[in-house]
Amino acid sequence: MKRAQRNARGCVRLDRRRGTWNYLYYDQGKRRSRLIGNRQQYPTKATAWKAAEAFRSSLQPTNRSTAPTVQTLVDQFREEKMPKRYSTRLAYESWFRNHILLAWGNRCITDLQARPVELWLDSLDLSPKSRLHIRTLIRELWDLAMWAGHVPVERNPMELVTVRGATKRTRKPRSLTVEEFQKFIRHLEEPFRTLALVCVCFGLRISECLALKWSDVDWLNGKLRVERGIVRQQVGEVKTIYSGRLMAVDAEMLQVLKAWKQTTQFSADEDWIFASPVQLGAPPWSYPWLWRVFQKAAAAAQIGKLGTHTMRHTYRSWLDAVGPGIAVQQKLTRHSDIRTTLNVYGDVITDEMAQAHTKVVGLALNGAQTERKAS
Repeated sequence: MKRAQRNARGCVRLDRRRGTWNYLYYDQGKRRSRLIGNRQQYPTKATAWKAAEAFRSSLQPTNRSTAPTVQTLVDQFREEKMPKRYSTRLAYESWFRNHILLAWGNRCITDLQARPVELWLDSLDLSPKSRLHIRTLIRELWDLAMWAGHVPVERNPMELVTVRGATKRTRKPRSLTVEEFQKFIRHLEEPFRTLALVCVCFGLRISECLALKWSDVDWLNGKLRVERGIVRQQVGEVKTIYSGRLMAVDAEMLQVLKAWKQTTQFSADEDWIFASPVQLGAPPWSYPWLWRVFQKAAAAAQIGKLGTHTMRHTYRSWLDAVGPGIAVQQKLTRHSDIRTTLNVYGDVITDEMAQAHTKVVGLALNGAQTERKAS
């Protein structure tokens, strides 16, 4: 009797040679093994058991066999509920393929209850924010099942799942000082120098910067229109309706853009500003190539590693340094919610935005120091 119970429950064993924990169990009379993790992740057998419990729960049969499988719901979600924005779809597909379907694809949606899902999420070697994204997707699958009438309408069990530390960053966002940025752009050749200046002077996301066309520049009135993004060479909409905006362009920045327009072989209105000559300007430079160029320049400047989004964080820091009000900063950073900027409400006028932009351009081009206004 005890042996039968042990076989039904399974056991956790330490592979001393490899230093890994393994969950051993029987499936239809055959002995199976599943890797849990190493001793650094789970220093004690108790912690390894906790991680194994999530997988063990997924093996338990369900009494509600009429409910659809997770795979079926994912297929339906792709057809009826998948967001249209390419970058969002890309992220959703990654979570589905690499985690949700891998662990739960053949299980009924009713098997994804709060406790087993929370234990499973805790066992994943991912950041809290990534685990929160996965929980959100499972919640959407539950909502779809209730919306489509596959299961009775009830409280979504994913509302009971807690992801600890989900609101805390695992890494602090990096902003460059004026001196660091000056060192950085000295090691960039065109068009990457101009591209970095555009990112840091307007706070553009890299997808928005790469998607700029010459027709987006209003040379006469000194304006720049941001109205599209590009991810993996797929052109789509900007992140939010607030991201698309007509922005003031300082006279010095206009000269920088004009100099590049006179240099590039792709200068027609419908050409990309940062067109790649590799494919005769058909697409702009790709993100992976740009990332490698930035890393090489950062290493040469001896300022440490940085990401392309560092330019946007730098812009936000420099805005704080040149002193515009928080409402101005929200408009310039194009955040949909002012709480993303600093949790203060207000309105702005165009002159204030133009003045703040001019000061940031001065920092980027000339390294000019501006004292912060008293608040």
